[in-house]
Amino acid sequence: MTSTDAATGGTAPGGAADRSRRLQALLELLAARGGRLSVAEAAAALQVSEPTVRRDFTTLATQQLVTRTHGGIVASSVAYDLPVRYRHRGDRGAKERIAATAAGLVEPGSVVGLNGGTTTSATARHLAARPDLAQATARPALTVVTNALNIATEMVLRPSVRTVILGGVALPQSYELTGPLTTMVMQSLWLDVLILGVDGFSTDGTSCHDESEAGIDALMVTRARRVVVVAGSEKLGRHSFAKICDASAVDTLVTDDAADAQVVADLRAAGVTVLLA
Repeated sequence: MTSTDAATGGTAPGGAADRSRRLQALLELLAARGGRLSVAEAAAALQVSEPTVRRDFTTLATQQLVTRTHGGIVASSVAYDLPVRYRHRGDRGAKERIAATAAGLVEPGSVVGLNGGTTTSATARHLAARPDLAQATARPALTVVTNALNIATEMVLRPSVRTVILGGVALPQSYELTGPLTTMVMQSLWLDVLILGVDGFSTDGTSCHDESEAGIDALMVTRARRVVVVAGSEKLGRHSFAKICDASAVDTLVTDDAADAQVVADLRAAGVTVLLA
């Protein structure tokens, strides 16, 4: 392994985080090169070995974010990032664990709702990468209902997934659709499970920063048979500007194992099933 490889992946401390950043850099490079990227081009641009790039390409293909070709990859999605407001903050590893756990709660054939945010976007990617869904003979293997443009753009390219996007006015700070049209469409749909991203969750309920987003999220809660909140431990025991729903409306919380024990106990006492990823 070269010294550069050791700094960008490998087994060095922090290697997982560096590898995650390298995968994101590959997707950005793929977009900049018009949706097609060779092993040699990527190795030269990132200053890593070609075997490292091939392993990264395999990882991206396994996640169904790209398609492997002879000597490279082509884009299978055009959604590579979120606006600055929703870009990575905190422990990316914890976010991925939360997303993987939440994605595992969804039954094949379900209608699953997702609002916007980094954790729900990560959950959508884990759903799309589930082999049982990709290999299912029944179509669609999953129906995704979302008001997040980036999630819809990514999921619509998955052959096993039927994607339903709620109409409305797009908010540039979050890629989410809100407004009367969004409400009208959502009122005509039912969800088996809602994967809900929030900015705060306590025994007082769930909340987010934007009142228009909160209104659509609240409606999605009422249209779901089961509500699963995905939130990092830093969001627990606090509240944000706009309330979404009471804690009693939430069936399950998926958070990371750094969650405050007392907050977890309080939420469990309120009837919420808490899963620590």
